[in-house]
Amino acid sequence: MLTLHGFSASNYYNIVKHCLLYKGVDFTENLVYPGAPELLAVSPAGKVPALTTENGTALSESSVLVEYIEDAYPQTPLLPADPEQRALVRQVMKVAELYLELAGRRLLPAVLANAPVADGVKEEVRATLDKGAAGLARLAAFSPWVCGADMTLADIYLRYALAMPKLVGPSQLQWDVLQAVPGLAEWDAHMAEEAVSKQVDADQQANMAEFMEYVSAAIQRGK
Repeated sequence: MLTLHGFSASNYYNIVKHCLLYKGVDFTENLVYPGAPELLAVSPAGKVPALTTENGTALSESSVLVEYIEDAYPQTPLLPADPEQRALVRQVMKVAELYLELAGRRLLPAVLANAPVADGVKEEVRATLDKGAAGLARLAAFSPWVCGADMTLADIYLRYALAMPKLVGPSQLQWDVLQAVPGLAEWDAHMAEEAVSKQVDADQQANMAEFMEYVSAAIQRGK
């Protein structure tokens, strides 16, 4: 059986978890936080998430994991059969990660630890987020799913990539990503009503207090 390593408060962990649950793949969860030696044993960079396959192979990086899951467990596919359509799905995934998630993550210390952020950094983040929102508006169909009639990896990746700009945008930039892209708010609400989304969200909420204790301890160690 597969083992998914990480913690449910992580949006990247939840990308992979959502894929597994949606496909109905059996797996176990191993709760582990960054910095733990056991995480380094399965993730070369010590990052969450990581996956141990049924053959005992350790894999990491969320994009690698979802591609592996799609290849190894083709039932209930999350990528179209057509190569060009598959590439379009991957393009949305990349835009979501590079220009929305990673950009917003730069302001995460301000939210979690009340750390000061220079105005110049906020301006850079806002410019990148604007680029990401504009790119998503050009690429997304929202009819009803991101890339058309069928749910794909683009929907799952975007849902959890949006967690970061949704968290930091209003408080740090006075900016709402859901209002910046036509159709995004309606799609986001639709995704939230899916059974797998509700299960992942519930697990995330249950893990949040412990995760914040981990964050607080890490901040104290860094002082």
